[in-house]
Amino acid sequence: MTYHVAIDIGASSGRVMLAYKEEGLHLEEIHRFKNGFAKVDGHDRWDIDQLVKNVLIGLEKVKQQGVGTCTIGIDTWAVDYVLLDDEGELLGQPVAYRDARTQGVMEQVFQQIPKETIYKKTGIQFLNFNTLYQLFVEDDNLLDKTDKILMIPDYIAYKLTGKMTGEVTNWSTTQFLHLESRTYDKDLLEVLDIDTSKFPDLIEAGEIIGALKVTGYDVPEAQVIAVGTHDTASAVVGVPATSKNWAYISSGTWSLIGLESQEPIANQDSFRANYTNEWGAYQTYRFLKNITGMWCVQEIARLTDYKYSFKEMAEQAAQVEPFLQEIDLNDDRFTNPENMIEEIQKACRETGQLVPESMRELVMAVYSNLAKAYGRELKQLEALTGQTIDCLHIVGGGSNVSLLNQLTANVIGKEVIAGPGEATAIGNILVQMIATGEFENISQARKWLASTSHLEHYKPQ
Repeated sequence: MTYHVAIDIGASSGRVMLAYKEEGLHLEEIHRFKNGFAKVDGHDRWDIDQLVKNVLIGLEKVKQQGVGTCTIGIDTWAVDYVLLDDEGELLGQPVAYRDARTQGVMEQVFQQIPKETIYKKTGIQFLNFNTLYQLFVEDDNLLDKTDKILMIPDYIAYKLTGKMTGEVTNWSTTQFLHLESRTYDKDLLEVLDIDTSKFPDLIEAGEIIGALKVTGYDVPEAQVIAVGTHDTASAVVGVPATSKNWAYISSGTWSLIGLESQEPIANQDSFRANYTNEWGAYQTYRFLKNITGMWCVQEIARLTDYKYSFKEMAEQAAQVEPFLQEIDLNDDRFTNPENMIEEIQKACRETGQLVPESMRELVMAVYSNLAKAYGRELKQLEALTGQTIDCLHIVGGGSNVSLLNQLTANVIGKEVIAGPGEATAIGNILVQMIATGEFENISQARKWLASTSHLEHYKPQ
């Protein structure tokens, strides 16, 4: 039996998942740990050392399950990075993308290179926390000391193998990879005043990074394989799609709505709509829009001391009439407010709308406006691609929210297929399985996944 381990780390938690193929995919959570940023030295920072430690603890637990050999794949969130000195040591804990340091920075960059030129080169949407803008305001003293810059999953792979690589699905989110040359764009790096030598060699999903080499931990013998290291790239691999014209929403802290394309779509229309061409596994492109997701509900849960589970919150919200407010949840004011509940209420007061007061009213307000946002973007997606979407797959943690799935089906007037909730970990595993020959290609893997997974179907009402 061939064992595979998915290291899947998001903005709020991480997991070490053990998987193997039986009639379906056996997927077991071996170790879960918390993640989050905290204010350190004036910036919101991730504790990357603690993440690496928990990964190794999880791999020890895998060995304790009787797994002597396996493969390992790593995926995390995008855009954030670490700076390493010439001995490969951290120069500081990485700054989180929600840190305020990049506010207003895009306009400074556009003064040096036009916005339209950046998009033509990269095809990547404009978000003020893209790596391009983070590095533009990075501490010059630290950059002078920097020998290598690695993205978060590449750094974890480096700590496991000693090999420095840059997997393309995550590096494409930096907004300085060129669509045609498929490498670092020199013009954009000149704006940053950073030499390409500071960046690792790029590799594709499915390539082997190296053998697991760690000390002080009793871990299995393993090969670390480059999966779609951007968690959305792995989630899209894990979409159990069998129809021709399908779209997806990878639903987590963020909602990423789009389709899988063999060619990038970077024209004036996609530029104006701020659609992105993130690179996918097997030289595909994720033509998508990055919009807010479960972040607002996560914050409501936190501010109400996690009194209710997310399922209970949705069940109570279902008792409230939907679509009573019009709220742009993608507004910057909701990116990282001091108090999400008060910010939502304030936005409603400012526009003379009914103010949601109770937890259930707040949650319904969020889900209603998420469904409407999904509907608007799906129409935009069809217009930009010239395709008529037959069905919408929702994967990731948000696929478990039946209320939101049904609201979305009602708004878009199309079938919604929800699941799997663990699409990111599953996509991570599927790339490992293709690399080890258990599947010939992604199409075969998806057909098998669709035939062996429990999926929920929502018809418009």
